[in-house]
Amino acid sequence: MVETSELVHYKNRFFDPKTLIVAVSQSGHSAEMLRLAEVNRKRSAVIAVTNTPESPLVEHATAALFTQAGVEFSVSCKTYVTALMALKWLGDVLCQRDVKQSRRELKHAARAVAAYLADWKEYVLSLAKDLSDIRYLFFVGRGESLAAVGTGALIIKESDHFHAEGMSSATFRHGPFEMLGEETFVLVFSGDARTRDLSLRLLNDIQQQGGRAELVGEDASPECFRVADHSGIRPILEILPVQMMTLALAARAGREAGKFELATKVTTTE
Repeated sequence: MVETSELVHYKNRFFDPKTLIVAVSQSGHSAEMLRLAEVNRKRSAVIAVTNTPESPLVEHATAALFTQAGVEFSVSCKTYVTALMALKWLGDVLCQRDVKQSRRELKHAARAVAAYLADWKEYVLSLAKDLSDIRYLFFVGRGESLAAVGTGALIIKESDHFHAEGMSSATFRHGPFEMLGEETFVLVFSGDARTRDLSLRLLNDIQQQGGRAELVGEDASPECFRVADHSGIRPILEILPVQMMTLALAARAGREAGKFELATKVTTTE
């Protein structure tokens, strides 16, 4: 995985017929996607994952998957979830996994999200109270949870003008662990079973040092951090508690969550 800007400016040795590029862009109009088309010149095959059928990215692509999330004017919400669904299906196809099983797993997504969001107002009120004196916010995880970790930190900054960092749990131990205290809150994603014990150990170590931390997972408490145990769609569900946090922080600051003031929905300048 590489940022498009890094690919086009520093890794253009990859542009050859042996490379398949999966390019993900909500709009398909961003500056980096235009540069991708210019630099690649159709040397590498490109699969576009986008919400915009009529876009420069789709015109350049060899094939395209459309997320069909509808219009979205704020920070990535619907388009983030639908992009994850498209990428899961595409990954299963390319890796020759059971596509029928993939579809069965994805069918659980809407019901699981709806079940969580049924109590969204209570979650926001609870989080607004719990985050009232927080200055430093970290999201940490491993494996597939890194999707929610990275996007979570981004949308907190976009939505609330509140600084948050997302990183791997291992990276957090190498330095940021030193920042633990009453004003620091760490959200630990339990993630896949293969490293869950490491995530639980990190949570325990943070709390043992007097730090403030909560777990996101099927066994989490409070309920606002509890997500259903669906391994195939876990990355989709893990973003939900973070989205509740954006609403809580915005309410505390008297802001409209996700309203752009300086940036724009589509970034057209490199």
